[in-house]
Formats: sequence, structure tokens, C-alpha cells
Amino acid sequence: MQNSHHDVVIVGAGPVGLATARMLGQLGHDVVVVERWPEAYPLPRAVHFDDEIGRVFQSMDLADEVTAITEPVPDFYEWRNAAGEALLRIDWSGTGPNGWPTANFFSQPQLEQVLARAVESMPTVQLVRGADVIDIEEHQDRVVVSAGDTRVAKPGQVVSPTQVARTFTARYVIGCDGANSFVRSRMGVAMEDQGFFFDWLIVDTIPTDDKQWLPMNWQLCDPVRPTTIVSGGPGRRRWEFMRLPGEDPADLGTSETAWKLLGGWGRTEENTRLERHAMYTFAARWAESWVKGRLAIAGDAAHQMPPFAGQGMCSGLRDAANLTWKLDRVLRGVAEPALLDTYTSERSLHLQHAIAMSVELGKVICVLDPEQAAQRDARMIAGGADPAKVLPVAARPVLGNGVVLADCALSGTLAPQFAVEVDRSPQLLDIATGNGAVLLLASDQPAGQLLSASVQQTLAELDIIATSVAANGNSDLRDFTGEWGRWFDANSVAAVLIRPDHYIFGTTPGVAGAPELVAGYTARMRNGVATVPAPGAA
Repeated sequence: MQNSHHDVVIVGAGPVGLATARMLGQLGHDVVVVERWPEAYPLPRAVHFDDEIGRVFQSMDLADEVTAITEPVPDFYEWRNAAGEALLRIDWSGTGPNGWPTANFFSQPQLEQVLARAVESMPTVQLVRGADVIDIEEHQDRVVVSAGDTRVAKPGQVVSPTQVARTFTARYVIGCDGANSFVRSRMGVAMEDQGFFFDWLIVDTIPTDDKQWLPMNWQLCDPVRPTTIVSGGPGRRRWEFMRLPGEDPADLGTSETAWKLLGGWGRTEENTRLERHAMYTFAARWAESWVKGRLAIAGDAAHQMPPFAGQGMCSGLRDAANLTWKLDRVLRGVAEPALLDTYTSERSLHLQHAIAMSVELGKVICVLDPEQAAQRDARMIAGGADPAKVLPVAARPVLGNGVVLADCALSGTLAPQFAVEVDRSPQLLDIATGNGAVLLLASDQPAGQLLSASVQQTLAELDIIATSVAANGNSDLRDFTGEWGRWFDANSVAAVLIRPDHYIFGTTPGVAGAPELVAGYTARMRNGVATVPAPGAA
């Protein structure tokens, strides 16, 4: 029996588990990823990420590798009724505020290959496949993970082991092991369920003709059968067909039915290769707690949502970005373990926004009553297919209480990543500053001249980079596009403290308030205060 000790054991080698390992490995931690399947799953699942997640891949030093396997959207995402009339049109073209294309499509096996190669190239990270976790024992100062060797019964099916073949000891365990998470079951946390369930047949294809798909991604809102038609990544297409009342899921999930439904779209074995077909039950739920003792969960282990907003994997990677920078500080002893409690409080609220948005979109799409569909169509057409007019209004995505300032409008929201110029070289902000926390000052003077020696010492102790940005003058970074100046002016701020996960800790209206901003962040990181007041607040 093998036994080894690590900083962190990650259970599950999907995109979230591999990304979590990559982020922790970049920070120098000893990590092992334990995956039950002997080989990587070869078929498509997730297909979309947004510009924020592109920025996360960039932070993992994988921008070029990920870009090479993705297909950015050149146009819009459109919903149409049975008559072909536009009900909704969302512009997905161009570059988003995070410096990446607004919407990107990919094939998950290719993405996992990029992530696995990156992880396996790291000296402090180990990927162990074919090891099924069968027990987790939590002790005061460590966690012992027991795994058995997985035996493959036939392709796509494994026999769960009952005998322990190896153990892994770690300071923390992170479960990225899917909706049926073993780690979550060991934590004993309940799930909050929204009761939103619909069965859909997912059909992934590889077209063999040269058909042009315009628009690239769209939704047929036809009560006869709501259908989604989107990219599956370069060279691939995906169809999603809603199961109708009375249809047997077993019959719907056959390849014969998949071909029959594809035939209605002109896709046959002469022009299409069927890569995968599978029945999915869309659900909306999340765990009540994502950290308990030395155990944590992320991705589908912590939450599931309908795919209508394309935020499932995106939310899991946001989990990884939030959890890893905090766990790093706990592992290094510069923050108390109580800091990890903010992972649940911050991400759960933000995640509930994504779920609410997905559910509301689903309620619009999954209409099977012809009269209700006609009323929906009339309302959306009258609104000019404008998302601001025809979609349900949802709360702004923001982190819950945690490492954020109270009473600060931008706290807990995502900071943009506009380009800057360094030594006449254009760069995205994170490339210019690094991936740690950043104190960004709107000033034409260098940050070193604006902050006292004591404040600069505190910044160094907390791994915060201070830098200034302006269109002209002697600022550290040049705002050659003017976007940063417009952003500061629009929000009436002159200083912003951005956390390592690119979310805003807080802002101040003047550069002179920056020391107070740093003091608030220091208090949160060192003292474990749930929230701290904004500078100048009573």
C-alpha cells in the first residue's frame, strides 16, 4: 500500500479539479489529483466559457493553448419562434471587459488535455488516474484519503473497488468530483434545491460538410419541441432536444432517436458523424456549505444549474479562483483558517445569481403550451428582441460577505482587464501587474510617490502590487485606450484594490484614501473580520 503526504488532495480530474491543481501548483503547493477513471473521458460535455473565464485561463499561463482549441463567437446568440421571428438577440461578438472574446466554444476533452498537460508539467503536482476514493478520515491536523484501484468492466463502466490500494495524507481535501460527490457526502452538507427539473437529449456531432452556421448559436423556442443549436467547439455542433410529456427517456436517449431528430435539421450519416448522445436532467441546486473543517467542494460537487446561460463550468472555475488564493494564504500561515469560511459566503450568493438567471431563461424557453408560447412571442417581439426589455430582470452578480468592504458599490464585483502600455508595449492589466492582488491608482504620478513607506511595507507583506494608470504623465502604466480613465470616471473612484481572483475588495473616491483601503484589506486578512466598513464610513 502506498502512502504520501501533500498540502492538498483534489478528488476529480475534470476541468475544475485540474484548474484548481494548476492554480495551487503555481503558488508552489504540493498537490495530488486523484481521479477514479483510468483514462480521461473522451466525449464532449461542457462547451462554453465567457471572457471572465478566459481571463482565468490566462492567469494559469494557458492563454495560447486554450485559444488554439476554442471558437470565439463572431455574431450573436438568437432566440427564434416557430415562425423564425427573432424573440431575443444577445450580442456575443467582440472582446469583453476582461480582455477576451465575449463567448467561446470548445470541446471538453481537448480542454482537459490542455489542463492535464499543464498539471503534469509541474514539479509539485501529481495526477493519479484509476484511483477511486472510498474513504476519507479527517483528523485535527490532517486528512487521510483512501483509494482503491479502479477496474474497468467495459468501456464507459468501472467497478468500484472495496479494498484500499493506496492512501494520501494532506492538510486539506477539495472535492471536484461531480454532482454525486463523495467528498460532499463525507462533509454531510445538505443541498438547497429549486425544484427545476427538465429532461433534455444532448447530441454532439462532427459535420463532414462545409455548411455555414448563421448565427453560430441559437435557440428554437417552439412548443412542438424546444431545441438548442450551438457550436461544440471548432469543427463541432451540438443539438439539445427537450423531452416532451409522455416520452420515454430510454427511447429518447437512443442513437436511432438522435438521428431521427437530427434529420429534421438536414443532418444525416452522409454529412454528419454522431459523436455522443446522452439524456440529461437539468437541475438547479447548491450545497448549503462548501467548506467544513479540512474538506471543501467546488464545481458540480457544490452546485448544478440548467445550461441555458452557459455558466456551469464557468461557475466551477470561479470557485477554483476564489478558493485557491485563500487556501494559499492559510497553507502559508499568513491567514487563519477562518478565511476559508468566506469561500461559501462569497461564492454561494454569486452562484445563486447564475442559477436564478439560468432558471429564468429556462422558464422562457421550456414553454410547451401553444397559447402561452404565443403570448411570450408577442411580448418579446414587441420588445424588439432587446435583452434589456424582454428578459427577466436579475440581480447584479456580486460576491456575498467576505473579503469585501461594506457599503461600497463596487465591492464584490469583477474588475475589468483593460489594456495598458508598459514601456510602449500594450499588455492586458494582469500581464502587466502579475496575478496577485493589485492596488490600482488613477494618477499621472508613480504609485511609489503617492504612498508612504509604511503603506508600501504593508503592501509588500500582503503581496499587493501598487501601480498607477493614466493617459498622460509619469504613471506606472499608460492608459493608451482611455478605457481605464472612463471606468474610473464612470464609477467616481480614484483607487481600487483588486483581489487575486480579480474581484474588487473596495474603492475610494480619491487617491488619498488608498491607505485606508489597504488598512481595511489588512484587517480582513489578518483578523478574520466578516466585513469591514468602507473608508470614511461611520
